[in-house]
Order: sequence, then C-alpha cells, then structure tokens
Amino acid sequence: MEKPVVNSFADLDLSPIMLRALARLGFTAPSPIQAAMIPVALDGFDVIGQARTGTGKTASFAIPILEMLDPLRENPLPQALVLVPTRELAHQVHGEFERLAYGCPTSVVELSGGKHMDKQLAALRKGCQVVVGTPGRVIDLLQRGALKLSNLWCVVLDEADRMLDIGFRPDIERILRRCPEQRQTLLLSATLARDVLEIA
Repeated sequence: MEKPVVNSFADLDLSPIMLRALARLGFTAPSPIQAAMIPVALDGFDVIGQARTGTGKTASFAIPILEMLDPLRENPLPQALVLVPTRELAHQVHGEFERLAYGCPTSVVELSGGKHMDKQLAALRKGCQVVVGTPGRVIDLLQRGALKLSNLWCVVLDEADRMLDIGFRPDIERILRRCPEQRQTLLLSATLARDVLEIA
C-alpha cells in the first residue's frame, strides 16, 4: 500500500485550530520526521522515531498529543508525560507545546530541577493535561504523591539515547512501572543502539 503524499500540514488531517497555530508559527510543510510520525501517532500506535535535534521532532509528538487531549475540566490529571534528559530541554519542549497549543486552552507543566518546587507542586494541584519533566524530578514528585499517573494515555521518551547515556535507565524503568499498561508510547532517539531498543 502506497503512503499518501504529505506536502503540507493540511494533508495530515489536523484540526482547524491546530492548522491556525501552525500557520501563525510559519510552519507550512512538515519535516520528514513529522510527516512520518504524526499520522501514525494520531492513529494511536506506539512509535520509535530516529531524529536528531533540529529536525522538528518535538512537534512530531506534541501535535498528535495536543490533538487528542481531553479538556482539563473533564480530566484534571496528566494525560501525557514527556521525559527528557535535561532541564534545558524540558524548558524548550514546554515552550513548544505552549506555542502549538495557541488558541486552545491547554495546561502544560514543566517539572525539572533548578525550578521552584513550590510552583511545580501548586501547578500539579491545579490540574494539568501534559507534564514535561526530567526523570529525577518526576520521581521526586511521584514519591511525594504530588504527581499522579493513573490517567496517562501517552508517554514520550525524548532523546532516549541521551537519557541512557546520563544513566537515567533505572529512573525511566521506575517511572514506566507507575504508568498504565494500556497506553501509547512514543520514543525518539538520535541513535537506535541496543540499550535504546531494550527500553523500547
């Protein structure tokens, strides 16, 4: 079966509100990773994507997640968890989610070290739809009982190879054990070495 040709974001069956947000950002045609990943993710499949930084990989998982979120009033617990290796990347990914969510009220919380713990606790108490965090801070908040993962339907491991290089594998495995078994998993990595595939 031939893959449909994707020349623009309009070919990806996205909502009008998402197409407006993309147009506002000046995004017209999807990058190769976006064209390959977005339709499969929207269909609910688990995906392993190989992509380097700067190829538009954040949007490749943020767009399908934003398209499928329940409104906060219907589901105040996190629906998607994005794990990243560093607080700098957590900040970048959080910002990208907020830009792509333009025009649609969406609550995205960044959980990483170097940020005020009290603010993060308050944000979780208020309710949120997406959590973007580093493994260490996510485990800290899980242990405090402040972060609840029972309503998750999507987990993203972004830059999985870097997280494993830093030594986060035990933390990742602990977090995944706390996530619902019935969920979608999206894994992105610049390389697909054996340890990355084992995590997958």
